[in-house]
Amino acid sequence: MLPAIFVPHGAPFLAVDPVLGAPLAAWGGALPRPIAILAISAHWEDAPLTLGATTVRDLVYDFWGFPEELYRVRYPAPAAPALADRVEALLAGREVVRSGRGLDHGVWTPLVHLFPAADVPVLQLSMPRSAAAAELFAIGQALTPLRDEGVLILGSGNLVHNLRRVVWEGEAEPEPWAKAFDDWIGDVLARSDWGALVDYANRAPELRVAHPSDEHLRPILVAAGAGAASAVSFPFTGWEMGNISRRAVQLG
Repeated sequence: MLPAIFVPHGAPFLAVDPVLGAPLAAWGGALPRPIAILAISAHWEDAPLTLGATTVRDLVYDFWGFPEELYRVRYPAPAAPALADRVEALLAGREVVRSGRGLDHGVWTPLVHLFPAADVPVLQLSMPRSAAAAELFAIGQALTPLRDEGVLILGSGNLVHNLRRVVWEGEAEPEPWAKAFDDWIGDVLARSDWGALVDYANRAPELRVAHPSDEHLRPILVAAGAGAASAVSFPFTGWEMGNISRRAVQLG
Protein backbone atom coordinates (compact mmCIF):
# COMPACT_ATOMS: atom_id res chain seq x y z
CA MET A 1 0.00 0.00 0.00
CA LEU A 2 1.27 3.46 -0.92
CA PRO A 3 1.11 6.20 1.71
CA ALA A 4 -0.87 9.41 1.43
CA ILE A 5 1.36 12.45 1.88
CA PHE A 6 1.26 16.19 2.43
CA VAL A 7 4.16 18.21 1.02
CA PRO A 8 5.08 21.76 2.04
CA HIS A 9 5.71 23.67 -1.17
CA GLY A 10 6.39 27.17 0.18
CA ALA A 11 7.56 29.75 -2.35
CA PRO A 12 8.06 28.85 -6.03
CA PHE A 13 11.82 29.18 -5.45
CA LEU A 14 11.61 25.63 -4.07
CA ALA A 15 11.87 24.30 -7.63
CA VAL A 16 15.39 25.68 -8.11
CA ASP A 17 16.68 25.60 -4.52
CA PRO A 18 18.73 22.45 -3.82
CA VAL A 19 18.88 23.19 -0.09
CA LEU A 20 15.10 23.45 0.33
CA GLY A 21 14.69 20.57 -2.10
CA ALA A 22 17.07 18.20 -0.34
CA PRO A 23 14.58 16.89 2.27
CA LEU A 24 12.05 16.26 -0.50
CA ALA A 25 14.66 14.43 -2.58
CA ALA A 26 15.55 12.21 0.37
CA TRP A 27 11.87 11.55 1.07
CA GLY A 28 11.16 10.68 -2.55
CA GLY A 29 14.07 8.27 -2.55
CA ALA A 30 12.62 6.48 0.48
CA LEU A 31 9.05 6.23 -0.81
CA PRO A 32 7.83 3.13 -2.64
CA ARG A 33 7.70 3.88 -6.32
CA PRO A 34 4.11 4.72 -7.34
CA ILE A 35 2.50 3.78 -10.63
CA ALA A 36 0.88 7.24 -10.66
CA ILE A 37 0.36 10.33 -8.51
CA LEU A 38 -2.94 12.03 -7.72
CA ALA A 39 -2.19 15.58 -6.59
CA ILE A 40 -4.36 18.09 -4.73
CA SER A 41 -2.88 21.58 -4.54
CA ALA A 42 -3.67 24.75 -2.61
CA HIS A 43 -3.56 26.58 -5.92
CA TRP A 44 -6.53 24.99 -7.67
CA GLU A 45 -9.93 25.56 -6.05
CA ASP A 46 -12.28 25.05 -9.00
CA ALA A 47 -15.76 23.72 -8.31
CA PRO A 48 -17.20 21.23 -8.92
CA LEU A 49 -14.41 18.70 -8.47
CA THR A 50 -12.33 19.00 -11.61
CA LEU A 51 -9.71 16.69 -13.06
CA GLY A 52 -6.72 18.20 -14.79
CA ALA A 53 -5.29 17.33 -18.17
CA THR A 54 -5.11 13.69 -19.23
CA THR A 55 -2.60 14.49 -21.95
CA VAL A 56 0.78 16.10 -21.38
CA ARG A 57 0.36 19.89 -21.17
CA ASP A 58 2.62 22.81 -20.37
CA LEU A 59 3.05 23.61 -16.69
CA VAL A 60 1.03 26.38 -15.12
CA TYR A 61 3.34 29.18 -13.92
CA ASP A 62 0.80 30.67 -11.56
CA PHE A 63 3.03 33.32 -10.00
CA TRP A 64 4.34 36.69 -11.10
CA GLY A 65 7.49 38.74 -10.73
CA PHE A 66 9.92 35.89 -10.06
CA PRO A 67 13.28 35.34 -11.76
CA GLU A 68 13.23 34.02 -15.30
CA GLU A 69 14.84 30.72 -14.28
CA LEU A 70 11.58 29.65 -12.63
CA TYR A 71 9.67 30.08 -15.87
CA ARG A 72 12.19 27.84 -17.61
CA VAL A 73 11.57 24.89 -15.28
CA ARG A 74 10.00 21.94 -17.07
CA TYR A 75 8.46 18.80 -15.59
CA PRO A 76 7.19 16.66 -18.49
CA ALA A 77 5.60 13.88 -16.43
CA PRO A 78 3.36 11.46 -18.34
CA ALA A 79 -0.38 11.96 -18.12
CA ALA A 80 -2.63 9.49 -16.30
CA PRO A 81 -5.89 9.02 -18.24
CA ALA A 82 -6.66 5.63 -16.65
CA LEU A 83 -6.32 7.20 -13.21
CA ALA A 84 -8.83 9.87 -14.21
CA ASP A 85 -11.36 7.15 -15.04
CA ARG A 86 -10.69 5.44 -11.70
CA VAL A 87 -11.05 8.68 -9.72
CA GLU A 88 -14.40 9.34 -11.39
CA ALA A 89 -15.55 5.84 -10.43
CA LEU A 90 -14.46 6.24 -6.80
CA LEU A 91 -16.17 9.63 -6.57
CA ALA A 92 -19.43 8.38 -8.09
CA GLY A 93 -22.29 10.34 -6.62
CA ARG A 94 -20.28 13.57 -6.65
CA GLU A 95 -20.12 15.86 -9.63
CA VAL A 96 -16.74 15.51 -11.32
CA VAL A 97 -15.77 17.30 -14.53
CA ARG A 98 -12.65 17.32 -16.66
CA SER A 99 -10.42 20.08 -17.95
CA GLY A 100 -7.22 20.47 -19.91
CA ARG A 101 -5.42 22.33 -17.12
CA GLY A 102 -1.73 21.62 -16.63
CA LEU A 103 0.01 21.11 -13.30
CA ASP A 104 0.29 24.24 -11.14
CA HIS A 105 3.33 25.18 -9.07
CA GLY A 106 1.88 23.61 -5.93
CA VAL A 107 2.40 20.29 -7.72
CA TRP A 108 5.48 20.64 -9.87
CA THR A 109 7.75 22.57 -7.50
CA PRO A 110 7.91 19.68 -4.99
CA LEU A 111 7.79 16.97 -7.66
CA VAL A 112 11.00 18.15 -9.32
CA HIS A 113 12.71 17.02 -6.10
CA LEU A 114 10.52 14.09 -5.05
CA PHE A 115 10.65 12.37 -8.46
CA PRO A 116 13.22 14.30 -10.51
CA ALA A 117 13.12 11.96 -13.51
CA ALA A 118 9.53 13.11 -14.21
CA ASP A 119 8.69 9.53 -15.20
CA VAL A 120 5.69 8.90 -12.92
CA PRO A 121 2.28 9.78 -14.43
CA VAL A 122 0.56 12.67 -12.65
CA LEU A 123 -3.07 13.73 -12.46
CA GLN A 124 -4.32 16.78 -10.58
CA LEU A 125 -7.69 17.06 -8.84
CA SER A 126 -9.11 20.41 -7.79
CA MET A 127 -9.95 21.29 -4.19
CA PRO A 128 -13.21 23.24 -4.36
CA ARG A 129 -13.43 26.29 -2.14
CA SER A 130 -17.12 25.45 -1.74
CA ALA A 131 -16.35 22.09 -0.06
CA ALA A 132 -16.52 22.03 3.72
CA ALA A 133 -13.65 20.53 5.70
CA ALA A 134 -15.65 17.36 6.42
CA GLU A 135 -16.38 16.92 2.72
CA LEU A 136 -12.70 17.22 1.76
CA PHE A 137 -11.87 14.59 4.38
CA ALA A 138 -14.64 12.36 2.97
CA ILE A 139 -13.26 12.82 -0.55
CA GLY A 140 -9.92 11.57 0.73
CA GLN A 141 -11.63 8.57 2.33
CA ALA A 142 -13.36 7.77 -0.96
CA LEU A 143 -9.99 7.83 -2.73
CA THR A 144 -8.31 5.48 -0.23
CA PRO A 145 -8.51 2.38 -2.50
CA LEU A 146 -6.05 4.06 -4.85
CA ARG A 147 -3.32 3.46 -2.30
CA ASP A 148 -3.74 -0.31 -2.68
CA GLU A 149 -3.54 0.17 -6.44
CA GLY A 150 -0.10 1.80 -6.36
CA VAL A 151 -1.20 5.44 -6.52
CA LEU A 152 0.45 8.08 -4.34
CA ILE A 153 -2.12 10.58 -3.05
CA LEU A 154 -0.32 13.90 -2.59
CA GLY A 155 -1.69 17.03 -0.94
CA SER A 156 0.39 20.18 -1.35
CA GLY A 157 0.25 23.34 0.75
CA ASN A 158 1.73 24.56 4.04
CA LEU A 159 0.49 23.92 7.57
CA VAL A 160 1.31 27.54 8.48
CA HIS A 161 1.06 30.09 5.66
CA ASN A 162 0.77 33.86 6.11
CA LEU A 163 2.67 35.77 3.44
CA ARG A 164 2.13 39.05 5.28
CA ARG A 165 4.21 37.77 8.19
CA VAL A 166 7.18 36.22 6.39
CA VAL A 167 10.78 37.39 6.63
CA TRP A 168 11.98 37.90 3.07
CA GLU A 169 15.68 38.41 3.83
CA GLY A 170 17.95 36.65 6.27
CA GLU A 171 16.97 34.02 8.79
CA ALA A 172 14.40 34.30 11.56
CA GLU A 173 12.81 32.06 14.15
CA PRO A 174 9.05 31.38 13.89
CA GLU A 175 6.88 33.70 15.93
CA PRO A 176 4.84 32.24 18.83
CA TRP A 177 1.57 32.24 16.87
CA ALA A 178 3.16 30.21 14.04
CA LYS A 179 4.71 27.70 16.40
CA ALA A 180 1.43 27.38 18.36
CA PHE A 181 -0.52 26.42 15.25
CA ASP A 182 2.17 24.09 13.91
CA ASP A 183 2.48 22.37 17.29
CA TRP A 184 -1.29 21.98 17.51
CA ILE A 185 -1.76 20.44 14.09
CA GLY A 186 1.31 18.25 14.53
CA ASP A 187 -0.19 16.88 17.74
CA VAL A 188 -3.63 16.38 16.16
CA LEU A 189 -2.12 14.49 13.23
CA ALA A 190 0.18 12.39 15.41
CA ARG A 191 -2.82 11.29 17.50
CA SER A 192 -5.02 10.73 14.41
CA ASP A 193 -7.61 13.02 15.99
CA TRP A 194 -9.58 13.46 12.78
CA GLY A 195 -12.51 15.07 14.56
CA ALA A 196 -10.26 17.89 15.76
CA LEU A 197 -8.63 18.23 12.34
CA VAL A 198 -11.95 18.56 10.54
CA ASP A 199 -13.10 21.06 13.20
CA TYR A 200 -9.92 23.13 12.96
CA ALA A 201 -11.93 26.31 12.40
CA ASN A 202 -13.23 26.06 15.97
CA ARG A 203 -10.35 24.34 17.74
CA ALA A 204 -7.04 25.49 16.28
CA PRO A 205 -5.08 28.20 18.10
CA GLU A 206 -4.05 31.31 16.17
CA LEU A 207 -5.89 30.09 13.05
CA ARG A 208 -6.55 33.46 11.45
CA VAL A 209 -2.95 34.54 11.88
CA ALA A 210 -1.53 31.22 10.70
CA HIS A 211 -3.98 31.14 7.77
CA PRO A 212 -5.58 34.48 6.80
CA SER A 213 -7.08 32.31 4.04
CA ASP A 214 -6.93 28.56 4.52
CA GLU A 215 -6.34 27.20 1.02
CA HIS A 216 -2.79 26.10 1.96
CA LEU A 217 -4.14 24.14 4.93
CA ARG A 218 -7.05 22.38 3.23
CA PRO A 219 -5.08 19.82 1.16
CA ILE A 220 -4.13 18.07 4.42
CA LEU A 221 -7.82 17.20 4.83
CA VAL A 222 -7.84 15.14 1.63
CA ALA A 223 -4.52 13.47 2.43
CA ALA A 224 -5.66 12.71 5.99
CA GLY A 225 -8.93 11.25 4.78
CA ALA A 226 -7.06 8.97 2.40
CA GLY A 227 -4.64 7.90 5.13
CA ALA A 228 -6.94 7.96 8.15
CA ALA A 229 -6.38 4.30 9.03
CA SER A 230 -2.58 4.56 8.83
CA ALA A 231 0.16 5.66 11.20
CA VAL A 232 1.31 9.26 10.84
CA SER A 233 4.93 10.39 10.62
CA PHE A 234 6.71 13.64 9.79
CA PRO A 235 9.55 13.03 7.31
CA PHE A 236 10.90 16.52 8.00
CA THR A 237 9.87 19.69 9.79
CA GLY A 238 11.21 23.23 10.02
CA TRP A 239 10.50 26.75 8.84
CA GLU A 240 10.93 28.84 5.72
CA MET A 241 11.10 32.64 5.70
CA GLY A 242 10.48 32.69 9.42
CA ASN A 243 6.82 31.75 9.62
CA ILE A 244 6.02 29.29 6.81
CA SER A 245 5.86 25.73 8.15
CA ARG A 246 7.93 23.10 6.39
CA ARG A 247 6.23 20.21 8.21
CA ALA A 248 5.80 17.25 5.84
CA VAL A 249 3.28 14.54 6.66
CA GLN A 250 3.21 10.86 5.70
CA LEU A 251 0.22 8.64 6.44
CA GLY A 252 1.21 5.03 6.01
